[in-house]
Amino acid sequence: MPPYAVGLVQLASTPLAVVRRTVKAADLPTVIPECCGYVWKFIRSQNLQGGRHVALYWDQAIRLEVGVEMPGDFVPDRDVVRSSTPAGLAATVTHLGPYAQLDKAHKAIGAWARATGHRLIGPSWEVYGHWREEWNANPAAIRTDVYYQVSPGG
Repeated sequence: MPPYAVGLVQLASTPLAVVRRTVKAADLPTVIPECCGYVWKFIRSQNLQGGRHVALYWDQAIRLEVGVEMPGDFVPDRDVVRSSTPAGLAATVTHLGPYAQLDKAHKAIGAWARATGHRLIGPSWEVYGHWREEWNANPAAIRTDVYYQVSPGG
């Protein structure tokens, strides 16, 4: 994969249906897919259409919200609740490759922030592309967009 091209975008908030967890970093590869599946099953049980899967990291203690983009209304329950991605200025990069290598995208944004004088000020989140059958044979094509809230730098 070529080096990451970090960009700045001004984002509107995206509504989500999520489950909330606090996890250890070592548990993320298990917890995120389990939570995505749980929320997807929940919205399907309400005959709703969801968007892409999202993992929203609120802090370094890994307070985590995992779920799906949810443009329409839904009836939350004790496990699946409403949330949203942050609005505002964000650094973003597209990662192409296996999820196990996503740390490279996160590190690229951190390095970019240090080099440009931007400050990472809030949560980060990953938006996972809708699964494609060809990704089973070619995991290098798996798309994940990574975002960090930032303050202006320069």
